[in-house]
Amino acid sequence: MAFRQALQLAACGLAGGSAAVLFSAVAVGKPRAGGDADTRATETPAWNGARPGHGVWDSNWDRREPLSLINLKKRNVESGEDELASRLDHYKAKATRHIFLIRHSQYNVDGSMEKDRTLTPLGREQAELTGIRLASLGLKFNKIVHSSMTRAVETTDIISKHLPGVCRVSTDLLREGAPIEPDPPVSHWKPEAVQYYEDGARIEAAFRNYIHRADAKQEEDSYEIFICHANVIRYIVCRALQFPPEGWLRLSLNNGSITHLVIRPNGRVALRTLGDTGFMPPDKITRS
Repeated sequence: MAFRQALQLAACGLAGGSAAVLFSAVAVGKPRAGGDADTRATETPAWNGARPGHGVWDSNWDRREPLSLINLKKRNVESGEDELASRLDHYKAKATRHIFLIRHSQYNVDGSMEKDRTLTPLGREQAELTGIRLASLGLKFNKIVHSSMTRAVETTDIISKHLPGVCRVSTDLLREGAPIEPDPPVSHWKPEAVQYYEDGARIEAAFRNYIHRADAKQEEDSYEIFICHANVIRYIVCRALQFPPEGWLRLSLNNGSITHLVIRPNGRVALRTLGDTGFMPPDKITRS
């Protein structure tokens, strides 16, 4: 409606300078409560390069869209469409990736050092229940990638007992942190700006490294487990679904919960479950 009104005003001979102001205001977006325009809307987020319009799906979000991987300048004009189709097929993903994001179990939050923040007795029970649940799915899991933080390592140790033979990989990329300043902000949690700057780059790197469509060489569907932390998982979910990542703190995850993302060969992403702990008795569920 605002855009239509701006057009009508311009058509009625509104002075060029005023029209420019109106069009600029429309482009920036609606004012927030209090009348101040949200100037952040004009910024290009570091996490996504060029941000698509609201509700518009970016099919090349992981930079693996086949057409984007071909140098069209080297295309042979004589062979034409046949050659292009063949080259596109070479880069097309064929398999679906199933990503299981597991939040670590309850841990001792009073530990003075990170290594002292070990799982509580209840946390160990939660990890057992999560391991049993994953094993009961009857899936052929390809690997377990886990955060190098103590609580994630201990959760992985317990879950791995229920998935014998599944290889494990530790990474610092999945360590807990502050991914991006949340919107709306919260009063009880205010990291320094430098923490967002450092943690955000690392967690974004984890997303780009692990969350993408299958490689073209992958023939069969894969089932991968990532055991990490609430902030990391919430940010990954927002990024994968192309929701504003600043909204990550609006999601809530229980300890030992299972979040299931599906990435199709065409790059489409679906969220099967978010923070599922329905397999736990009510008295075993925590969010600390």
